[in-house]
Amino acid sequence: MSVLTMCRSVRGLAAIAVIAAPVAFTAPAYAVPVGLELSLLIDVSGSIDTSEYNLQKQGYVQAFQSAAVQAAILDSVGGAIAVNFIQWSGAGQATQSVGWTLINSATTANSFAAAINSIARAYSGQTAPGNALNFAAPLFNNNGYESARQVIDVSGDGVQNDGVNTATARNNALAGGVDTINGLAILGEAGVAAFYQNSIVGGANGFLEIANDFGDFAQAIERKLVREIRVPEPASLALFGFGLAALGVARRRRAARAA
Repeated sequence: MSVLTMCRSVRGLAAIAVIAAPVAFTAPAYAVPVGLELSLLIDVSGSIDTSEYNLQKQGYVQAFQSAAVQAAILDSVGGAIAVNFIQWSGAGQATQSVGWTLINSATTANSFAAAINSIARAYSGQTAPGNALNFAAPLFNNNGYESARQVIDVSGDGVQNDGVNTATARNNALAGGVDTINGLAILGEAGVAAFYQNSIVGGANGFLEIANDFGDFAQAIERKLVREIRVPEPASLALFGFGLAALGVARRRRAARAA
């Protein structure tokens, strides 16, 4: 058997494990099994002008319309992910602009892109990524979906100048059950890449993506989404062997932190 055939077989068996999980663990009836729950946090602070905001927003729109992201979703464990979209700025300035959405086809990916395209800018204040993380992490609880991976994706162009300590918020989110926090730093402000790497990125396979400027954002977010959605093969093998148990642990962990 070739390596490619084996990997495809593993993904197929892993998908069966994910789909079968609700039967084995008597999960709440409303919990839809997916391969990934992904929370997208977009910086809309005052350092980002209207043109740059639109480049960011259109970057997300184009990414979910792209063949690469849609193929990554369909080829992922279970062939489905759940995603939400959060705008954030200063302390007390975070809102879920697009709620948790199931993406399991090109049609649903395009619909999610259209939902992002329709939103208006929510804020233009200071930069408080720690507060954004504190806002986003609890939204995984009772969101109607269940998976073995809960990932937060933070994009922005600046370091913290407001709100709670970012590294502490990251650590609290990970301790509370979020598996991974990834960053996309838009270069320009001194030290932004180091800040994202040291204070935002964390958890299992956490990574930093770089956009050289806002014009580079669309390509950077597409690369980042594909990397987040596609589970590395060793992780796929682990999910094949322990997928049902992992989902059971995730549900128990989620219930404990929601109590």
